[in-house]
Amino acid sequence: MRFSKFFIPTFKEVPKDVILKSHEYLLRGGFIQQIGSGIYNFLPLGKKVLDKISRIVKNKMDEAGANEVLLGCVTPASLWQASGRYDRYGKELLRFKDRKENEFVFGPTHEETITELAKTYIKSYKQLPLHFYQIQTKFRDEIRPRFGLMRGREFIMKDGYSFHSNYEDLKREFDVMEKTYSAIFLELGLDFRAVEADSGAIGGSGSKEFMVLAESGEDTICVCDSCSYAANLEAANRLPKMPLTTPPEANFAKFHTPQIRTIESLAEFFKVDSYWTLKAVVKKALFDGGKSEFVFFFLRGCDSLNETKALNAINGANEIVDASEEELRKLGLFPRFIGPYALRNLTQSPYIYFDLELQNAKNLICGANEEDYHFVGVDLGLFEGLEFKDLLEVKEGDYCKECHKGKLYFTKGIEVGHIFQLGEKYSQAMEATFLDEEGKAKPFVMGCYGIGISRLLAAIIEQNHDEKGMKWTATTAPFLLDIVVSNIKDENQSELAEKIYHALSANGIECLLDDRKERYGAKMADFELIGIPYALIVGKGVEEGKIELVCRKNLEKINLEIADFESLIEKIKQNLQM
Repeated sequence: MRFSKFFIPTFKEVPKDVILKSHEYLLRGGFIQQIGSGIYNFLPLGKKVLDKISRIVKNKMDEAGANEVLLGCVTPASLWQASGRYDRYGKELLRFKDRKENEFVFGPTHEETITELAKTYIKSYKQLPLHFYQIQTKFRDEIRPRFGLMRGREFIMKDGYSFHSNYEDLKREFDVMEKTYSAIFLELGLDFRAVEADSGAIGGSGSKEFMVLAESGEDTICVCDSCSYAANLEAANRLPKMPLTTPPEANFAKFHTPQIRTIESLAEFFKVDSYWTLKAVVKKALFDGGKSEFVFFFLRGCDSLNETKALNAINGANEIVDASEEELRKLGLFPRFIGPYALRNLTQSPYIYFDLELQNAKNLICGANEEDYHFVGVDLGLFEGLEFKDLLEVKEGDYCKECHKGKLYFTKGIEVGHIFQLGEKYSQAMEATFLDEEGKAKPFVMGCYGIGISRLLAAIIEQNHDEKGMKWTATTAPFLLDIVVSNIKDENQSELAEKIYHALSANGIECLLDDRKERYGAKMADFELIGIPYALIVGKGVEEGKIELVCRKNLEKINLEIADFESLIEKIKQNLQM
């Protein structure tokens, strides 16, 4: 392709209101054009990259035995009403009516549509398992679209859905997809981690996210420094913390603790490590229909509550919010002196949870549900009917639960893929069944697998850029080589560049021939901004029988002799495979 014939509207100025380099460079490099809040056009360079990413994803999905489909972007609202998500999804769901007043949604994801497809065509266990996928435009009405392609309202996604007769086969496919996704991101040239994750609004039991490591990422990832363990904070676990101090052994008793208002002051008062104290965190859970309930979470004083884990602990809750001191006092409780003794009788709350690491914990100090008083010598093993949940948020320096020797540390990541074990959530709600071996109707067991195709453009650049511009990986670059003619008016330079261009193109190498009547400096600035992996400089050196190959990754230069043209072409090809 000739630069003079290819539409590449580059510009020097930094656009307003951009934060991430990927957003800036994709706009300045002529890859995308913003036409609305969170809505972008893909220009020729952007479309080439988008197609390359899609092709890699498609090839790997096809190799894994998945069937490609293309579902309608617009879905009848009745399907979403059948699944129960029409009202629960929130304002991110774009709802509208046609001229006949029929209600529709513009799909942000396609669980309902694919479940209806399976319900229509899959009748017997003999047809299972089946895996369908598509690469398609989605829309989510983000309240604050930002960061360019990273968090837009309209985006392109690969979403796949698998159907199984049992959970064992779902787990098999889940593992296949984990390997397939890893192969995709490796081929894209990314540094990534597959991390344990929360299933969020999609639902289901098992879930893993694929995170591209980048300091600009919105997600905090917990990673082990000795093994492959990685997880999002809302799903991360640790090796249970062990005490570093001897337990404060005491007979059960009530102590007067005036002016004690924090865990730190409580630990100081009793001269103990905060590990031996019991912390109460009180929230209000919000449910459908405006119903709310007080929820009580107990952890060791040295630990913190993870709010996503807390929400997941409450069956049916949509949100949790802080409870005010005034509300607690109306319940007959005293903030900062709340403990588990008689708490259910005092509050009538069915929502009282203890962190898993508190099972059979003893020698604890906790609030006495009386102002200025605490209990010592508390043994949770003597309580009946306690409900234990994973509640705590891991901290840097905690030990890894997998290898038991590595320490956990935090890094930032960009979510580019997510795989779920959905189970029967959608098939039960939509009455999508098949006949098993005994002729009984059973709901499909489902899996869900997504990749943010358009987001990957931004993620690749967030991981591969410098102060001059982008650095595309070899498999995603719009062109592999930019042949830069230093002086287009010089016949020797132009003729040699043309000859090289045709020879390399005949060898299957994607070349961009910069034949513009522009200054050499402007051409090199565009090369550095656009991020093509290599530039071949055909300039003054031609007179001395030399041309120059520049690697965009590190801007290192290699001189190549042009005396033997066939040998030159081979040397260029060899260097492009470095």
